[in-house]
Amino acid sequence: MADLQINTDEITAALKANLAGFTPSVEQTTVGRVLEVGDGIARVSGLPNAAVNEMLRFENGLVGLALNLDEDSIGAVVLGDVEGIEEGQTVVATGDILSVPVGDGLLGRVVNPLGEPVDGKGPLTNVQPRRMEIQAPGITGRKPVHEPMQTGIKSIDSLIPVGRGQRELIIGDRKTGKTTIALDTILNQKGLGVKCIYVAIGQKASTVAQSVATLEELGAMEYTTVVVAPASDPAPFKYLAPYGGCAMGQHWMENGEHSLIVYDDLSKQAEAYRQVSLLLRRPPGREAFPGDVFYLHSRLLERAAKLSDELGAGSLTALPVIETKAGDVSAFIPTNVISITDGQIFLQDDLFKSGIRPAVDVGISVSRVGSAAQVKAMKTATGTLKGDLQQFRELEAFAAFGSDLDAVSKAQLERGYRLTELLKQGVNSPYPVDEQTVSIYAGTRGYLDALPVEDVLRFEAELLAWFRTRHADIMNSIKNDGVIPDEDAFEAGIKAFAEQFQTSDGSGAEPDAEAQGDAQAELVDSDTTLPEEDITRDED
Repeated sequence: MADLQINTDEITAALKANLAGFTPSVEQTTVGRVLEVGDGIARVSGLPNAAVNEMLRFENGLVGLALNLDEDSIGAVVLGDVEGIEEGQTVVATGDILSVPVGDGLLGRVVNPLGEPVDGKGPLTNVQPRRMEIQAPGITGRKPVHEPMQTGIKSIDSLIPVGRGQRELIIGDRKTGKTTIALDTILNQKGLGVKCIYVAIGQKASTVAQSVATLEELGAMEYTTVVVAPASDPAPFKYLAPYGGCAMGQHWMENGEHSLIVYDDLSKQAEAYRQVSLLLRRPPGREAFPGDVFYLHSRLLERAAKLSDELGAGSLTALPVIETKAGDVSAFIPTNVISITDGQIFLQDDLFKSGIRPAVDVGISVSRVGSAAQVKAMKTATGTLKGDLQQFRELEAFAAFGSDLDAVSKAQLERGYRLTELLKQGVNSPYPVDEQTVSIYAGTRGYLDALPVEDVLRFEAELLAWFRTRHADIMNSIKNDGVIPDEDAFEAGIKAFAEQFQTSDGSGAEPDAEAQGDAQAELVDSDTTLPEEDITRDED
């Protein structure tokens, strides 16, 4: 029994040791209670001072986001698994508005919409917190878009140029190459000092892994951040993902740097927001979307800007992606986003299936910034390209009926086939601006007109190799200064190559100068080509 005696000295010593660092404090905390929970939504009472987008902490440590502030309760979305939350549990308002980490430490990383790494490479370093939603720059804080944002895609940089600070919509049916255009644009920023963010919303995790592998393999991850909210994530994460990515891009823009963000795609974000809104019992409107679905996208896309010199002259370029159904661009979400953005690149399913890739529809695609976002050399090379292709599409439909065409129409049709072939481009193979200029100049000046269509891409590849070896000074001038230093020498180089080029049928490639001149004169007289400004700016 002696062994069971209680040693009071030991107990006293243990209590003193535990209480040594304790300093009592008196503080007032407002604690709420969970009224009901289900489907990722918790209704909370007793937090009268909570703000919109404020973080709420539940009893089990999970975080919620206050979205609905009603008179007697708060509708909060739970950012995580709701299984551990029950009615009657306590909820505390943290006083913090939803934030994400921003900074150079995010480059090369894959994170979730809250900025938490999901790539297994350890915690983030060299980052700082920033509010996820922040007001867009005002009118006086911006300047007009004037610097090119080269996509590396011939059909876009020549016909629908994108500038730094622009919002250019990529729109089309599923499986028409929308993501490919976005990823190729990111690949083309290598060495140009542009930091990229790719936001993948509601895609299969395997598809996102494939995109990340492509970026890594081609050396683009070193200047890219991937924000991912896969299809398996709850709706609130898909709704928040674009805002998280935008905050990261805005940080670079406000520090005088250039950034590019791709939202792939905003259709799925709108659907996730519809789900959250209906669960929060907000009144549904057209197609069951809530009344503020336009504001959902406008407040996001307005944050892309080219800042004024006083604010550091940084830029954030946005490439939102929207998926259409059966090519219907007049549906609710597509028309909303078209009206917010500065133009759209429309990808046509029929063109894609007929082998024209990228499947850009020249007729409906437009850039409202226009030639302001092109270097001078590209403006010179493009010439009447857009008008030629639009006429070709009309003539092609007309010629399908077997009608007899006059000589000028036939020449226009033949040139259209070759220009269409010239604008084809492989996946993950962006062209630098100097190579695009050489290639498109040869097409618009008639050097492809005498070629068989199947020789066009071989002619282009050999012409570029010829210029790289014999006219490197011209290529460097276009690349560095954006101008063709001597147009006569430039054209003479193309002509010299065309004279020695052997086609597959054994004929030469040099155009018939007299026929070429007659055709050009006829085209000018026919008033079919619009002035450059009209083509690029007035096609809303």
